[in-house]
Amino acid sequence: MLSEVLLVSAPGKVILHGEHAVVHGKIALAVALNLRTFLRLQPHSNGKMCLNLPNIGVKRAWDVARLQLQDTSFLEPGNATGDAAAPTSEQVEKLKEVAGIPKDGADPECLAVLAFLYLYLSICRKQRTLPSLDITVWSELPTGAGLGSSAAYSVCLAAALLTACEAIPNPQNNGESASRWTMEDLELINKWAFQGERMIHGNPSGVDNTISTWGGALRYQQGKISSIKRLPALKILLTNTKVPRSTKALVASVRSRLLKFPEIVAPLLTSINAISLECERTLEEMASAPAPEHYLVLEELIDINQHHLNALGVGHASLDQLCQVTMAHGLHSKLTGAGGGGCGITLLRPDLEQPKVEAMKQALTSCGFDCWETRIGAPGISIHSAASLDTQVQRALDGL
Repeated sequence: MLSEVLLVSAPGKVILHGEHAVVHGKIALAVALNLRTFLRLQPHSNGKMCLNLPNIGVKRAWDVARLQLQDTSFLEPGNATGDAAAPTSEQVEKLKEVAGIPKDGADPECLAVLAFLYLYLSICRKQRTLPSLDITVWSELPTGAGLGSSAAYSVCLAAALLTACEAIPNPQNNGESASRWTMEDLELINKWAFQGERMIHGNPSGVDNTISTWGGALRYQQGKISSIKRLPALKILLTNTKVPRSTKALVASVRSRLLKFPEIVAPLLTSINAISLECERTLEEMASAPAPEHYLVLEELIDINQHHLNALGVGHASLDQLCQVTMAHGLHSKLTGAGGGGCGITLLRPDLEQPKVEAMKQALTSCGFDCWETRIGAPGISIHSAASLDTQVQRALDGL
C-alpha cells in the first residue's frame, strides 16, 4: 500500500457531431474537454475511510474495521482485471445496505457514494486490511450537463485506488509536473471506471469513461470505439444554458419521429453521419497543415448539423438564443449532447481577438448562461505533483 498523497485529474467530454444519430447506428465524434475533475487521495492510520465531494455537498466517513467485517463476497467476480459483469440489482441493494443509503436512494449524491464504495471495496479488498484513506474529489465540470462528469469521477477513483493499492505502478518521476500511465495500465483503469459508470448509469455506452481515460478524440459506432490519432489544437466556447432536460425523453421523441416519418428522418440521420465523417477528415487534415479554409468547413458543418438537430425536434429556445448571440459576433454554434437545453459549443477561430470573445461571453452571461473558454483534445487521466496544480484547484481540494 502506497503511503504518499496522490493527485490525479481526468477530463470531461463533448460530442462534436453525431448526437442522437449514434443511437441509430451512426458515427459520433467525442472529444476530451480541458475542464477537469481533480482527486486527492491521502493515506491515513486513523481507521476511517473519508469521502468528500464538495461540488455536490457529500461528506461521508466509514469505520474501516466495520467495512472489513462486511461480507463483500457479493462483489465477485471483482477480480483485479476489472472484467466483472454488470452489477446485479441484488449487488446494488447490498451495497446500499453497506453504505447506509436508503433502498430508493437514486439521486446523484447517493449514486456517487455507491460508485465510490463499489470501486473501493472491489479494488482494495485484495489488501490484507482495507486502507484508511481521505479522498476529496472536486470538478470544474457542471454535473448533469452531459459533459461526462460522472465518468471523469469514476476514472479518477479507479486510477487513484489502483495506484494506491499498487495494482498498477505510480508513473510519476521526481520533478515531473504531470505523468500518464502505460497503455496496459490505462486499459485497467478504463475497465474499472466503466464499472463505476455502471453503478451510476446502469447501462452506459462506455464512450465517456474511455475518452476521460485516454483523452484526445474518438469515434463511436454501434459499440465500437476507436481513437482519432491526430487532432489539431482547437479552442471552443462551451455554454451551459442551465435548462434541465431528460435525455431519455429526447431519445424517445427522435425514435417516434423516425417511426412516424421514416423517409424524412432516416436521411437526416444519414446526413449527420456524413457530417461526422467530413469533420473527422477535416480535423486530420488540420493536424498536419492547418489552413483558414478548414475553419470555414468546420463552421459550415456546425450550422448544418444544428439545423438537422432542430429538424429532429431536439432543439430549444435557449439553444436558438445561443446560436443567435454567437452568430451576431460572427461565430457558429450547435448543441452538444441530448439537446432540449443543456450545453452548446461555439468554435473559436485562432484569429479571433480576445475583446470580441469577452463581449460575446458577456452577452451570453446576460442571457443567464454559464460559459467556459476551453480546448478540445485534452490529455486523459494524469497524475500530478502538488506544485503543478493551480491555486484554485489546491484551495478547492483543501475545502476553502
